[in-house]
Amino acid sequence: MSARPLALVTGASAGLGVEFARQLAAQGHDLVLTARRAERLAALAAELQRAHGVVCHVMSADLARPSAAAELLDAIGAAALSIEVLINNAGYGVPGSYLGQAWEVHADFQRVMVDAVALLSYRCAAGMRARGHGTIINVSSLAGLMPSTAGHTLYGPAKVWLIKFSESLAAELAPSGVRVLALCPGFTLTEFHDANGMREHVARLPSWLWMDAASVVRVGLAAAARGRVVCIPGRVNRALALAAKILPSSFLRRLVASRAADFRKID
Repeated sequence: MSARPLALVTGASAGLGVEFARQLAAQGHDLVLTARRAERLAALAAELQRAHGVVCHVMSADLARPSAAAELLDAIGAAALSIEVLINNAGYGVPGSYLGQAWEVHADFQRVMVDAVALLSYRCAAGMRARGHGTIINVSSLAGLMPSTAGHTLYGPAKVWLIKFSESLAAELAPSGVRVLALCPGFTLTEFHDANGMREHVARLPSWLWMDAASVVRVGLAAAARGRVVCIPGRVNRALALAAKILPSSFLRRLVASRAADFRKID
């Protein structure tokens, strides 16, 4: 049995999930990697095992399926694995408008972004509390701190929920030594915008708005280690979040709506 701590990373086949896996492996964590694309997970596992000598367990799952999160947790339990670090990273944006998509599309989105996070945190946090240590990082977004726009009808609220959920869970678990962080990145250079068909639009945004995935993850892991509860990586993002706090909400809604077409396409 390995003495290395074990981290579970959801959405580990791309973007921030890959970077979380790489940096945690470099820190000496064994890994449970989960996402829909098993071939990508297998390639990442092989890379990390070669580079760092860690053990990687590949467990592909589509968290949009109602039973997927519970099945994943049952498989982890059946393998007698104890999760020390949970990275709730799986997520995506639904393209188009709220009424322009079938309800099933939105139901799948909520299972990934809310239901799976809640269940994975519930089950993993129980073991962490019993052991007296552990870390949960919920990947939220700067969108959870800014006014929402047309087409962000569920995305922004889901990210707000992640922040509030993290704050409440952090307060509940703090006496046991378990740390919970909501990581709120802004525009990040990943495959996220390819998946929702917005790469061409967001490519026109100025370069100073963007951060690379490695920097976002490095800042997030350091913040969690320091016991932070909410982390906004990057000076520009922190300035935007501060502006959202102090400027009148009606003005902010008009301002964000006027620029929404730069980062959101409504069918």
